[in-house]
Amino acid sequence: MRGLNGKVALCTGAGRSSGLGFGILDRLGNEGCKLVIIDLPHILEDELDSAESALRKKGYDVLALSCDVSQDNDVKRVINETLAHFGKLNVVVNNAAIGDIMSPISELSTRDWQRVIDVNLTGPFLFTREASECMEAGSSIINIASQAAKTGFRRMAPYVSSKHGLIGLTRTAAIDLAPKGIRVNAVCPNHVTTSMGLTQNEYFSSLRGMTPEAYRASISERIPLGRVGLPQDTAAAVAFLASDDASFITGEALNISGGEEMH
Repeated sequence: MRGLNGKVALCTGAGRSSGLGFGILDRLGNEGCKLVIIDLPHILEDELDSAESALRKKGYDVLALSCDVSQDNDVKRVINETLAHFGKLNVVVNNAAIGDIMSPISELSTRDWQRVIDVNLTGPFLFTREASECMEAGSSIINIASQAAKTGFRRMAPYVSSKHGLIGLTRTAAIDLAPKGIRVNAVCPNHVTTSMGLTQNEYFSSLRGMTPEAYRASISERIPLGRVGLPQDTAAAVAFLASDDASFITGEALNISGGEEMH
């Protein structure tokens, strides 16, 4: 991808080597970016599933910072620490999300609703607001939305609502930040079997009286390209949108779904 070498790329929710954020940073590191991992302290300290360790072993220049993405002061701090360490910030990927709160609306607590909105929607807003103040023209913000940003799913009202809202934030921020030359886009993956995906598999397979393996196979059957998504699929789209090859693309919500989602 043109123009990524030497850029500084930050990704939230990227502390686990088994997660989508790791796949995104791995691809951006391979394109020559310097990397900033953002996650909660207990995740960054998990040596058995450490994205920081795995990325460093690949030879990438990595900075790992703890942050609660829903807290203003935390977000401001990690932006400042990134600038102090690398001197710039060119790419922000808002990936951190809660997707394991699943229940009928009638049983959903206000606390759980607000927790999901705080992380999945307020977090990207805060990083967009704070990062855009220091990003130069040609920089890019990419929001990891979901198929759930375009389609409803039962028992997932907070997640679906937050992801629909994230598309609205993407489109508005793209307009507001265009005069600065900052592009804002979203990618919308369908099912990816990360740790979050496994939790969802277990929950929905039990509702259907299926094994998680059978449920996952049923997902593949409804996807025209015949398989579930991989972290690399989303990572490739992120790298494209962050690159100079996408310099005239902003405000888009790109489906990464093997043809399952087409609007």
